[in-house]
Amino acid sequence: MSHTVRDLVEAALAAESALAALGEEVEDEWSYVTDLEAAWRDRFEMLLRRGDDEVRPTIADAVQRAIEETRLVTDPHRAIDWMSTFPQVVLVALGEAP
Repeated sequence: MSHTVRDLVEAALAAESALAALGEEVEDEWSYVTDLEAAWRDRFEMLLRRGDDEVRPTIADAVQRAIEETRLVTDPHRAIDWMSTFPQVVLVALGEAP
């Protein structure tokens, strides 16, 4: 199965949104979480200029594994931490500067 940058970015955006939803449970951090999600969404959306570029299977696997890891996060505070880390992993995997 081939993957495009668009496929992976859309999946990463969904994962980041899920982390944000969990992180929003920390009332004192709500504003920070929404700002952080918006910033990373903007950065991910910049990648869509490469939308139809095919991605090697090993890179697609790396991004998908990172997405799977986000699904294991159940603590809202850890979700906030992952909101900063996860996008950088995806960007590096796709050959972009974080």
